[in-house]
Amino acid sequence: MGMVFGFGNGRTAFRNMRARVLRRPAHALAVGLFAAMAMVAAQPAQAGYASFVMDAQSGEVFHAQNADTRNFPASLTKIMTLFMVFEALETGRLTPDQALHVSRRAAGQAPSKLGLKVGQTITVEEAIGALSVKSANDVATVVAEAIGGTEIKFAQMMTQRAREIGMRRTTFKNASGLPNRGQLSTARDMAILGKAMLDRFPNQYAHFSDLTFEYGARTYSNHNKLLKTYEGMDGIKTGYIRASGFNLVASAERDGVRLIGVVFGGKTGQSRDTHMASLLNRSWGRAQSSSTFAALPAPKPTTPGEAPDATTARLALAAVPTTVNTPGSAGSKDTGLLDWGVQVGAFKGYSRAHLAAGQVAQNLRGLPATATIEILPLESNGTTLFRARIVGMEQDNARTICRQLRSAGNACAMVTPNGNIQLAQASR
Repeated sequence: MGMVFGFGNGRTAFRNMRARVLRRPAHALAVGLFAAMAMVAAQPAQAGYASFVMDAQSGEVFHAQNADTRNFPASLTKIMTLFMVFEALETGRLTPDQALHVSRRAAGQAPSKLGLKVGQTITVEEAIGALSVKSANDVATVVAEAIGGTEIKFAQMMTQRAREIGMRRTTFKNASGLPNRGQLSTARDMAILGKAMLDRFPNQYAHFSDLTFEYGARTYSNHNKLLKTYEGMDGIKTGYIRASGFNLVASAERDGVRLIGVVFGGKTGQSRDTHMASLLNRSWGRAQSSSTFAALPAPKPTTPGEAPDATTARLALAAVPTTVNTPGSAGSKDTGLLDWGVQVGAFKGYSRAHLAAGQVAQNLRGLPATATIEILPLESNGTTLFRARIVGMEQDNARTICRQLRSAGNACAMVTPNGNIQLAQASR
């Protein structure tokens, strides 16, 4: 696999060697070219180290080293491939039980793979498991061709979508992460992708926590060993090629706070995992001290019919000044007033509060055009909290939005026109 890489001085050496060989007699040509290829192959692929840790809700960065240096993502690529699959499911372009055909190109991909045969089929649901757990390269090509027509076109679609979600320094050339000198990403971009996966597809994200995947008569184990050994770890993906070293995008949640970590360039899978655990361990204290007090708990897949965890209902409802309602004011039942709102949390920082409110507003359905973001400071025990609110709506509209947020696993409280909190109203 490493022979396809001849970077830096290796490529220059190859060109110089080839020029010298072409000036030699014809009988020496084959020997000279073989020597040139051997020199290229002997050049060690340099895996660049990079690491990054951020808060999954606010995007606050707790650790960054070489975070914007472009490296080979290897099978971390399949996170983006699955992102495209989940979007195709969302739009109806694919269905879970849809049979996808295996082309000659897909069947010919290098391991790791399922070993699919030309003309065989695999369902979309099976493909998701094969990608998230087994990291099957042949399946990556199957879904790429199903969505993009060709893998080249699909890679272009991946790159465009990556730009749209904020991955500014990422370029995809294939759907699997197999070696390609143009397939590059950064630790920061991969963290952005992990966050986008959590935000957009909280239910589909559960696939990354699956410990095994069964296909045919075989059972495959997840390559992410931290799923079993690190508290709160529930995803998301490992990757390895010789040119990249051992890579990992990881996400863990504790006490309503979620971290996303990225490591590029590990020497071994075990040392990479140990390093990731160390980075996350050093970040928990800072993350929890600047957390949203569970006002925006991480979207967590839930079993249908299962009651939400009690932590998702907690809000940072630090004492709000009580105002006496007067007839016709906020407390009246005149639902025509446009001065109701919702509070989505209280934060230690204006920018965090504004970012949280903006992210919530962007994902809401049925938000009226009159709605605006309002950030209100509040002194509490010597600390200034910033309450993140979306206001400028009718009472019924606010109630509907709170229900929507709660059903998605987020906390919410209704805000009356006089600024009071009506937590009970939100759960009706």
